Amino acid sequence: MNDAEWAVVRDAMPVPGWLEGRGGRPEGYCHRQMVDAVRYLVAGGITWRAMPGDFPAWDRVYAFFRRWRDKGLVAEFHDRLRDRVRKAAGRDREPTAGIIDAQSVKAAASVPAESRGFDGGKNVNGRKRHIIVDTLGLLLTVMVTAASITDREAGRTLLARLRERHWHITLVWADGGYTGRLVDLARDVLRIALTVVKRNDDAAGFTVLPKRWLVERTFAWLMRSRRLARDYETRTDTSEAVIRWSMSMVMSRRLARRAR
Repeated sequence: MNDAEWAVVRDAMPVPGWLEGRGGRPEGYCHRQMVDAVRYLVAGGITWRAMPGDFPAWDRVYAFFRRWRDKGLVAEFHDRLRDRVRKAAGRDREPTAGIIDAQSVKAAASVPAESRGFDGGKNVNGRKRHIIVDTLGLLLTVMVTAASITDREAGRTLLARLRERHWHITLVWADGGYTGRLVDLARDVLRIALTVVKRNDDAAGFTVLPKRWLVERTFAWLMRSRRLARDYETRTDTSEAVIRWSMSMVMSRRLARRAR
């Protein structure tokens, strides 16, 4: 990170417990070095043990990453950046509409059998990333499952998470994979209008569909991080944390450019 981006990141970082009198002791490493090291791993797709000598020892960086994952700090950090990007774009902090979709990716040998599966539609053996984004393409919620889990099955849990965190959401656009009972559940239980944007049967080749292209662009942003080109993580919550770290890089860079 350059100094302008670090200023953005530093302001959005969660306050350590010891500074708020909640116990613990001060960290022994510079936060800027730790954040840079995690971002380097996510962007470059390296293994933890391949961490360059310019950064702290790999096990200390992993301990930092693990602590932020387990205590929900990476989600808090990500959400603070998202709120600032929305504010800079002239939007309210809480969105009222979103777009849902899923992406199947191959899994590495490190992914255990119980959390991987085969997606027959995409012909992919691995995991599936289910996300909901706002109309700016910013991540609202994410869930990683085996690739064999259908969009409708995962959609129940994902929409429930969305309602719990973003209660202003009233409209979510989706593709044809989210039709059926899920539409009724979203309307009757979650009070969300799940609107399916279908592709015209007469259309030939690639067609940009209204609203759905926004979530496809978000997947493209994520695939710029080489750690996400394939799922390497043993745990699904680790995969979700890596996705949030990747999106945090997209947002912090955008905010740093605006600050110039």
